Formats: sequence, structure tokens, C-alpha cells
Amino acid sequence: MTLNLCVLTPNRIVWDSEVKEIILSTNSGQIGVLPNHAPIATAVDIGILRIRLNDQWLTMALMGGFARIGNNEITVLVNDAEKSSDIDPQEAQQTLEIAEAALRKAEGKRQTIEANLALRRARTRVEAINAIS
Repeated sequence: MTLNLCVLTPNRIVWDSEVKEIILSTNSGQIGVLPNHAPIATAVDIGILRIRLNDQWLTMALMGGFARIGNNEITVLVNDAEKSSDIDPQEAQQTLEIAEAALRKAEGKRQTIEANLALRRARTRVEAINAIS
């Protein structure tokens, strides 16, 4: 038995196919979803989406949004998403270093909040590449 997973951003469909299992980062922690999961709607945090296809695990960096699970269908609506295979490791590492420097230089509440969000997004992209499959 499988699940139909659809990952959407405002600009494109990132993923639309059947999977065996997913592990999703929500605002209250990670949840694993297998076939016949109870219906749920949840906020999606900035974090990693792990996708199992048979014996292979894939990862995707998600940048926050919402997910709806029910009737073996999962719809994930996020601000942005990148498959780990589409992320350039050097560019992701550079972005992380820039975000860390921006946080150190941040002055005031607003700059600090924006720098923290940029750092979380950059870390998630690096984690997606380095995730143990």
C-alpha cells in the first residue's frame, strides 16, 4: 500500500507521486506518516522532509507551510522546497556562512529575527544534503 504525496510551492509542483512513507517536520516536532494514517492538518516547520520509496530514502528541504493528510493522500503547501539532489553543496555552505555572519552583525530585534530565519533556512538546505539515507 502506498501514499500519494504532492509537494507544492506558489510557483511549482516539486513532487507528485506515490511513496511508501514520509517523515515531516511540523511546528510541534516530526511526524511519520504511513498508509492509513489518521486524517490531520498541521503547520510545517522549516526543516527536512524524508521520503521513502521502497528501500530508498530521499530528502527535501521545506521552508514552512501547511500539510493535509487523509485517505492516503498527503498535500504539502510550502513557501519553498528543494530536493536535496537539486541543491549545490558549495552554494548551500556559502549561504550558511553568510547567514551566520549576518546574525553576528544583526542590530535590533527585526534584523536579529530576519537573520535567524535566514540561518534556519540555510541550515536546512545543508542538512538536506548531508541527511543520512
